[in-house]
Amino acid sequence: MTVYQVVISPNPILEQKAKPIEKINTGVHRVLDNMRDTLAATQGLGLAAPQIGISKRMIVVAMGDNVVELINPEIICQEGEQLGTEGCLSVPGLVGQVRRAEKVIVKGLNRKGETVEYETKGLAARCFQHEIDHLEGILFTTKAIKTRRDSEKIYEGEFK
Repeated sequence: MTVYQVVISPNPILEQKAKPIEKINTGVHRVLDNMRDTLAATQGLGLAAPQIGISKRMIVVAMGDNVVELINPEIICQEGEQLGTEGCLSVPGLVGQVRRAEKVIVKGLNRKGETVEYETKGLAARCFQHEIDHLEGILFTTKAIKTRRDSEKIYEGEFK
């Protein structure tokens, strides 16, 4: 088990567009495994490779008891709108209100190189959008309508 140190903003890697994965190999598998370990250790909902200092298009997202790994993910369909509170492992202590699509279909490759799609809504859709934004060099703070320091755990819908 390897747990990476999460890159904290400001850091140039968080503002760069990540490069696509050209070949899935043992190195990619190792990074995905370590991203899963890092996600578990930080108790986050999602993690993108740039957040651990690797400018490649890989994300992991917790969905219930499962962790979804996606290589070269992209949003292929989005619908509706939701406004919710977000935070980020790379921006500790800050939360913000961010508008996102309510439903998204995300397409990418799994670790075997097979094309997979996930149709998500609500919090899961928010997480995929947030992590894919990281691959574009976008932090939630640039999309937030309003931000504030977070000294305690935030519950969905609470924002004062």
